[in-house]
Amino acid sequence: MSGGRSLPSRMWLLQVRRFCSAPGVRVRFGPSPTGFLHLGGLRTALYNYIFARKHKGSFILRLEDTDQSRLVPGAAESIEDMLEWAGIAPDESPRRGGPVGPYQQSQRLELYHKATEKLLESGAAYRCFCTPQRLELLRKEALRSQQISRYDNRCRHLTAQQTEEKLTQKTPYVVRFQMEKGVEPFQDMVYGCYQNEVASVEGDFVIMKSDGFPTYHLACVVDDHEMRVSHVLRGEEWLTSTPKHLLLYKALEWTPPQFAHLPLLLNKDGSKLSKRQGDTLVEHFAKRGYLPEALLDLVTNYGSGFKENRMGRVLEELLTEFDISRITTHSACLDLEKLPEFNRFHLSRHIESESLRPQLVRELQAEVEKVHGDQLLDPKVLEKGYIEKTLMLRKGHISCLKDLVSPSYSFLWVRPSVPLEQLQAISTESAAIGSLTMGLLRSESVLTIDVLAKELRALQDQMKETKFSSIMKVLRLALSGLQHGPSVAEMMILLGPEESCQRIQRAVSSKEGSDV
Repeated sequence: MSGGRSLPSRMWLLQVRRFCSAPGVRVRFGPSPTGFLHLGGLRTALYNYIFARKHKGSFILRLEDTDQSRLVPGAAESIEDMLEWAGIAPDESPRRGGPVGPYQQSQRLELYHKATEKLLESGAAYRCFCTPQRLELLRKEALRSQQISRYDNRCRHLTAQQTEEKLTQKTPYVVRFQMEKGVEPFQDMVYGCYQNEVASVEGDFVIMKSDGFPTYHLACVVDDHEMRVSHVLRGEEWLTSTPKHLLLYKALEWTPPQFAHLPLLLNKDGSKLSKRQGDTLVEHFAKRGYLPEALLDLVTNYGSGFKENRMGRVLEELLTEFDISRITTHSACLDLEKLPEFNRFHLSRHIESESLRPQLVRELQAEVEKVHGDQLLDPKVLEKGYIEKTLMLRKGHISCLKDLVSPSYSFLWVRPSVPLEQLQAISTESAAIGSLTMGLLRSESVLTIDVLAKELRALQDQMKETKFSSIMKVLRLALSGLQHGPSVAEMMILLGPEESCQRIQRAVSSKEGSDV
């Protein structure tokens, strides 16, 4: 077994370019709906999508659902939903249809049985009648002798008469492919020249199970041929299986596609991402309010295939910068703790965009109604102008849109109740602080955050006995009911002069802070 490379040679780059310039580029992403789409799967789908777009080809979504016992309800629909949400929708899929459908393997069984019959007739495959109990004994014996567990190819040697007798007796069976030694090396677009003498390591492998469903090995070969797939970009975990697939192509007399095996995307601790690992599922991030651009940016910053790793790339830039010859064989560890930073960057870009901001306004309006609906201080807080002002002023401070409906920002939508005793515990001059501040807010001068901050600082000249920090604490508490948050000047600009004055008056004039 060999393979792997670091810096590509000139000859290697010419070889990759020859692969990529082949006419009729068609790629596929083939997830199994035994779980939901995770970030590793998203990256594989993205690389396929980009490869297809760069070469004016087609991107196919094929659901590999032959393992019927492990299917997760809703996973198939969710996978396509998440690809559409991420902006990398397939050209052909179960939902969209296409010329080579159906696009679910469970609906393509006739094709697999036809290929199996062809292999049986040619002698490249045979029926295996070994019981699960016998196979388990072989496994245990291998463990006991510290050898690799493998099938001993026993049924390969059954005569035609013996096979017919067992079929007459309706003995359950699987179909195995008869492997041969002398597998030729193949040229992988990422790993270079690769060879795995699989027949010397493994026994003959199953291609058709006893329930009539194919294994991955047969199904993916048949489908890639029937769907005219030209390039297979998939995870490196399938690299060692590719020699099996090439043997199947040879036995079926089909031309194989070009292969590119992508290095793994790992958790920060080096463990493999899992579709049953909730905090790496794409749906998990979508529900929490992260932007698809942030996820695509994050997963492509950890790995290779692009000119450089930098925050802030959108899909159009990824398309421009992608070069498959830049993909290395090194796995990448994903640091999800940086996702809020990535999302903050892309959220700011959305807020600044005249075309993207309206969608954020609608989403925030819906979130405010959902979280604070029956407590809203005024219907005006749902108006476009107020929502836009909030977004613009908090741009760069929030990581997700949902941050604005968290308890830290509830003062934007709901009037706080602040007992006078709380204010007086900070300063006995709270009434004077309120009076001077309301006078400042009712002035006819144009107030900005900078102007207000300067004027508030000047209040201390009129209240020499009160520390500036105490003045700010009183005002912050009166305006928001909080001890921490945005600056007092920014709160006043967010709320507006009228609402700010009402809150201050309400807090400093009432014993309960809520009856004025």
